[in-house]
Amino acid sequence: MAGGWNRPGSMPGLDGAAGVWPSRQIILPPADQAPGLARLATRDVLAAWQLAGLADTAVLLVSELVTNSVRHACTSLALRLEIAGTSLRIEVHDHEPRRPQPRTPDGLDESGFGLVLVDALASKWGVFDTSTGKAVWAELQFS
Repeated sequence: MAGGWNRPGSMPGLDGAAGVWPSRQIILPPADQAPGLARLATRDVLAAWQLAGLADTAVLLVSELVTNSVRHACTSLALRLEIAGTSLRIEVHDHEPRRPQPRTPDGLDESGFGLVLVDALASKWGVFDTSTGKAVWAELQFS
């Protein structure tokens, strides 16, 4: 994996001891391999956090967000996974300031369904500006 996982701060269990929740970040290349690397890394992290039950949906969200970044931003990107309370937060950061433009694809379109899937699968999602571009995020609830 490009750069390997960055483990900021102390990493308590999922109890959020001391108000610090687990998080992982990986830097990915703007290349066709990025979505596959992101999917593998997401499964590994969720297994380590004992959240494998979220893996299928989380991996699909990660794949869509990373693919969109590779396709449209064409810059290096970072995948960040974080637990906050009863949510898994997925963020994809890139260096492109333009925000994604959700659209409703026609039935015969071969692309354009990514954010439709994100909207359908995520508890909530959005975009925020960063000092170097933007981050697209999605959250999944768990109990």
